[in-house]
Amino acid sequence: MARKQRIEYPGAIYHVMNRGDRREAIFRDDVDHQLFLSTLDETCVKADWLVHAYCLMGNHFHLVLETPRGNLVSGMKWFLGTYTLRFNRRHGVTGHLFGGRYKALVIDPSQPDYLRTVCDYVHLNPVRAQLLRPSEPLQAYRWSSYPAYLDQNRRRPAWLQVDRVLGGMGIPKDSSVGRKQFERLMEEKRRIENPEDYAGIRRGWCWGDESFRRELLAQLESRGAPVNSGVELQETASEKAERLTGEALAKLGWKETDLAERRKGDPTKFKIALTLRAETTMTLKWIATRLQMGTASSLSNLFSARQTTKR
Repeated sequence: MARKQRIEYPGAIYHVMNRGDRREAIFRDDVDHQLFLSTLDETCVKADWLVHAYCLMGNHFHLVLETPRGNLVSGMKWFLGTYTLRFNRRHGVTGHLFGGRYKALVIDPSQPDYLRTVCDYVHLNPVRAQLLRPSEPLQAYRWSSYPAYLDQNRRRPAWLQVDRVLGGMGIPKDSSVGRKQFERLMEEKRRIENPEDYAGIRRGWCWGDESFRRELLAQLESRGAPVNSGVELQETASEKAERLTGEALAKLGWKETDLAERRKGDPTKFKIALTLRAETTMTLKWIATRLQMGTASSLSNLFSARQTTKR
């Protein structure tokens, strides 16, 4: 299948996410975090990017970025390539750092709720990952743009833009009063967060109303992209597998930590594995690792035992 075309145009806004190869760490310590941010700073200068939010997690990152010059692809190529070289040089390793292509969700800029919701999703990542204790404020997580939102404008990177998100929350001015209001609203959202509010962000290819989606499809068609065959809209195998896993966990009321705490051959985990095996092309190794079920061979034995029982 042909590679999915990237949608690029001046002023486009994206939610960009990428994970480490084999879900391994892309940040091993604080120096790596700083190295990533300094590389992002250079990229923003080179590409004239604006960033509305970011969050650096252990094995992946989230960026909400705007491209005034319509240059997502060239900018990301330099950014990810440069960070990989610097990471490898620092740790004395070689090879790929990131696993596959980065995901770039195109965001409708015409209505502030779409951008604000994506930025909320990014800023609340440390909470969902249980990297903060309930008693800790959201700003205690250092490696996101949220603490900078609460800081004075002169102390922020020049490329970090907060006005559109604040305005989308009904905060008219980037002042001490406005920043306190933003903090109060975010801590409230943290308490009442509903994962289903972000379903479209995790699963889709664009985030906006129907007219925005049609406009993007028309842009693809004008380039001769085979839209009807689903080149742009089709999920990758791993994206589909992640979606199915997330849906299963949500239905069970489980968190990611439940996968680790339950035994490798847990019957409920095995049911999820059966779904992934039947509905995706992911390998046994991937499924076993994702669901924390041991090795590929041990999972294969479970499948074989099930087949034997059914005979």
